[in-house]
Amino acid sequence: MKDEGGFALVITLLITALLVALTVEFVDEVFIDTSARQNFTDAQQASIMAGSGIDLAIKGLKISLAGRTYNSLADQWAKPFKQEDEKGTLLVTIEDESGKLNINQIFGANGNILYQKNYDIAVRLLKKLGISPDLLDSLADWVDENEEPHPAGAESSYYKTLKPPYAAKNASLDTVEELGLVKGFDGRVMQLLQPYITIYSEMPGAININTASREILAALDDKMTDSLTSQVLDYRKSTPFQIPADLAKVAGMDTIATGLTTSTTTIGTAYRITSQATVKETTRVIEAVVRVAGQQSTVLYWREY
Repeated sequence: MKDEGGFALVITLLITALLVALTVEFVDEVFIDTSARQNFTDAQQASIMAGSGIDLAIKGLKISLAGRTYNSLADQWAKPFKQEDEKGTLLVTIEDESGKLNINQIFGANGNILYQKNYDIAVRLLKKLGISPDLLDSLADWVDENEEPHPAGAESSYYKTLKPPYAAKNASLDTVEELGLVKGFDGRVMQLLQPYITIYSEMPGAININTASREILAALDDKMTDSLTSQVLDYRKSTPFQIPADLAKVAGMDTIATGLTTSTTTIGTAYRITSQATVKETTRVIEAVVRVAGQQSTVLYWREY
């Protein structure tokens, strides 16, 4: 009887341990399922909030740019917008794509230089960033319609040896990110270059001197020294340029300004909007590039992550 009692106790303990294990597993599954549902709900809410941020930014741009012949970083649209409430946090920022170099407006379909001034700016910009200008040969081959490589370039015969293999585009880039497929434009180069390039400014790719970065301004002309670049940046903080010729009002810029009137502008046409929404611990981001003309707007690019 004593042995039977001991055996019954062991069985009881085993059954109890099994029940505890099952209970723990059930609770864990319920917790995971509940968390997954909550995370999904939070993600959906964050996505909707981020989308509303894009809509808000577009409306703000239309209001801010209405009737304007110039825009600048002193305008309301250029200031980050942040909103926090019980639903979550929304942060919206806007960049003028016209303050960047349009890499689709450097080479033509035949591989020759389309706009000499854009090519010259590209060469100076790459040098300032510590990137070899030889990479422009690869860009020319990527967008031209032939299969004859430039001296430092590459056509489909090169790309088909890669893993996975692919062909040269033989057409203009559809996104800035596509440049990462081009020979030589590796992760390091793209990280350095991406803040200063675009494909969205209108022909002939005039650069907005009111919103261009220091690096782009310095690349506008061979005669742009660090001192002149700083003077331009300081001048536009208090007095945005209303027309490209106003560059001549900056001390030392009179002769340089004359040569830049056809390659610069003072008004943007396309804007990159980044809308980040956080609900609890879940964040969703939407990036959109929008062309704004009067009260009309066209979405050129959209990415959510």
